[in-house]
Amino acid sequence: MTKYILILMAGVLVNNYVLQQFLGICPFLGVSKKFNQASGMGIAVTFVMLAATAVTYPIYTYILAPAKLAYLQTIVFILVIAALVQFVEIVMKKLLPALHKSLGVYLPLITTNCAVLGVTLNNITDGYNFIESMISSLGVGLGFLLAMVLFAGVRSRIENCPAPKAFRGVPITLVAASIVALAFFGFSGVVENMLGGV
Repeated sequence: MTKYILILMAGVLVNNYVLQQFLGICPFLGVSKKFNQASGMGIAVTFVMLAATAVTYPIYTYILAPAKLAYLQTIVFILVIAALVQFVEIVMKKLLPALHKSLGVYLPLITTNCAVLGVTLNNITDGYNFIESMISSLGVGLGFLLAMVLFAGVRSRIENCPAPKAFRGVPITLVAASIVALAFFGFSGVVENMLGGV
């Protein structure tokens, strides 16, 4: 049980894919202007990560690896993720049309979000079993959601503050993102100490 908690905490805080590994930066910078868009995107990405892991892990374990076709995993995983994103888009368009419209082009971009592909590949590389892979994907998805929501709050404050002319727009956004990323480096020692105690 402790191992599962550590995997989850590592995905959310220590190995945050956006703020530590810089995966999924496009939606992070593009959709984090408003809280509802940021949280909607974070929830959608978390769902796609969980669904992608649930589908890709058995495909790799029971089809690709035994048939010695592991070299095809990236292509197969991308196809699975693309199909899942289309499913999420159809469901969201039907059930949450306002959120679907506000996310715009960024929803189909989940297909090319390297954080989703990264978590499926890293779960295999790290040697996780199915349950550990699902917990890792949940942690990474919650970490993505946390980063999106935190940065939406930061951006709302930035837009209401006067900034020097040279820093307005994208430059101040990138500076703020780097400061938020630096804040997350403090969590690395916490989980390492927890791991050392186990």
